[in-house]
Amino acid sequence: MNKRASASVPVLLVIILTIILLGSTASGFYLYYNEHLKNIELNNRIEEIITKQKASEAKLLESQRVVSSLELRLKDSTSKIDDLNNQLNLEKASKAAVTSDLESIRAQLQEQNSLRANLESKLRKAEEQLSSMEEKLKDLESKKAELVTKENLEAEGQAEGVELGKILVGPDKVKVNVPDDGDLAKPAEGKVLVVNKEYNFAVISFGSKDGVKLGDIFSIYSGKKYVGDVKVEKLHDSMSAAGFMSEDIKNRVKEGDRVEKKG
Repeated sequence: MNKRASASVPVLLVIILTIILLGSTASGFYLYYNEHLKNIELNNRIEEIITKQKASEAKLLESQRVVSSLELRLKDSTSKIDDLNNQLNLEKASKAAVTSDLESIRAQLQEQNSLRANLESKLRKAEEQLSSMEEKLKDLESKKAELVTKENLEAEGQAEGVELGKILVGPDKVKVNVPDDGDLAKPAEGKVLVVNKEYNFAVISFGSKDGVKLGDIFSIYSGKKYVGDVKVEKLHDSMSAAGFMSEDIKNRVKEGDRVEKKG
């Protein structure tokens, strides 16, 4: 009995050890299997992460390419904007210059219009004065013609009354009395009829009937004092318009001054 019990103890120990070993092996296999599954899952996750990382890197590269392209376009746009700004500044400067030139032209045009209006006014005034002077000349010619006619008639009357000579007959001589030069009619003395200081000329009482020609020069005297010379510029029958040969004459000559032909 005791021998059988002693013999069964080792067998029982072996069985127990075997069971323990099998349990340990099964437990180790289970743990290994679980770790293997975890490793597979981790590898899958790592691969997924790597895939996502690669995708992200690809997107990043694409984004960088897009950013680079946008930067180039931005630089190009900035350059174009700078060019447009430069052109705009040039246009503004050109517009300012054109505006300045236009204002200058307008000012010159206004000045020319003012000068033209002033000249037209002076021309009308000169024409009016010329017309008035022509009327005065006609009137003076008429008056001078009347005076010449009157002087001629008076000269004829004086000539009829003058004794050309008295013949005295004596026993030994014949005497002839001749009238003095003072008894003969003297020609009319020339004088200044009109003075026009604005246009620097005077009207004198000598005309084409007196043998006056254009360009003839006459001297003017105030009493015995020499005033200056005038040159015939416009000729009428019994009077002439003569321009002052020096600027200061107009301030010294006056109507009624004596006129003598020079030379």
